[in-house]
Amino acid sequence: MTMQRICFALQVKPDRLEEYKRRHRDVWPEMLNALRETGWSNYSLFLRDDGMLVGYLETRDFELARGAMAKREVNERWQREMADFFVQPAGLLPDRAMQPLEEVFHLD
Repeated sequence: MTMQRICFALQVKPDRLEEYKRRHRDVWPEMLNALRETGWSNYSLFLRDDGMLVGYLETRDFELARGAMAKREVNERWQREMADFFVQPAGLLPDRAMQPLEEVFHLD
């Protein structure tokens, strides 16, 4: 099966940028393990100074990988702690707000 390349964008609150970056320098080891175990690979986050966050990952099946993470207790804790960093509807956790962008070009 071919790997899917997934890219998504979210908006971090401008007044929370430094704390958001700090939190990602110290991602919990059990969260990192859960991501790997559920099929998230080559996962990166890029942050612009206005709060635009772009994420990229590769996986065999994004919906399956996202669903597997949603079942992990560590993911639920992480998402709840990170929810206030984002501009999004109240009560929506960040991982549920990820909507893959359409790939329109790939050099290969």
